[in-house]
Amino acid sequence: MVGFFAALPRRVALRLGAWLGELFYLLDRRDRRVALLNLSIAFADKPESERRRILRASCRNLGRTAAEICQLSKLTASSLLDIVDIVDRRAWEGVWTTAAQRGVLIVSAHFGNFELLAYANGLLGHPITMVHRPMRNRLVDEAIAALRAPAGTRAIPKRAAAKEAIRTLKRKGVVAIPSDQNQIHSFGVFVEFFGKPACTTPGVARLAMLTGAAVVPAFLVRVGESGQHRMEVLPPIEMAQTGDRQADIVTNTQRCSDVIEAMIRRYPEQWIWFHKRWKTRPFGEPKLYR
Repeated sequence: MVGFFAALPRRVALRLGAWLGELFYLLDRRDRRVALLNLSIAFADKPESERRRILRASCRNLGRTAAEICQLSKLTASSLLDIVDIVDRRAWEGVWTTAAQRGVLIVSAHFGNFELLAYANGLLGHPITMVHRPMRNRLVDEAIAALRAPAGTRAIPKRAAAKEAIRTLKRKGVVAIPSDQNQIHSFGVFVEFFGKPACTTPGVARLAMLTGAAVVPAFLVRVGESGQHRMEVLPPIEMAQTGDRQADIVTNTQRCSDVIEAMIRRYPEQWIWFHKRWKTRPFGEPKLYR
């Protein structure tokens, strides 16, 4: 399938990917039910018709993203700039200047074309280390790693990420941590996400407090439903350091979560709504998903 999509002209591949995303929306009733529940939590003020519109567009974005991932090997540093616009080049260059001084933690999410975000920076001479949750199927995981490799993107497994991430930051590297996925009680802290407690990775907060690395949000935003993208680098997130370590971890994780929520509110069609984001509940609260 990867080879088939890679062989197609880019425009055709994206159209086919969007069509498959639409088909996924129509046929996958179970995941559609989860996504619509998530949308009702996030956008209770919107009518159901609007939430369904957002979900359909999100599925088309996911299909285009899959097609683009299959075509990563075709990209070069020069051709990349035909499809990715760096909105604030000074802010983007500032990331690498800061990294050379004290390392950088990139806060991002499964948003837009999240794989292309890391790949694009690698092609432009700034490879990124990603904290990665391995796929259940080892062969699929290896295939994804092979697709990332030409840009120098390195993935470290989530369960063994702390030591390697610290080493990378101490070497003045850049580590990206998607911070929008549900965690179990023992790995997460509860912060507000769309007004509802969500168990969230405190990895960025802990690593920043341990190493002094800067925390910079970055996202790749698809332009409408096209094959063009904008790389948005936002102002660094200030980390609280009051001396109360546990309280600071929660405060700093909330700050990261707030940035992600703000991006999703701006571009709701570009987030993956199928994930059971609020699956882990505070003790005593009922389950949300059947």
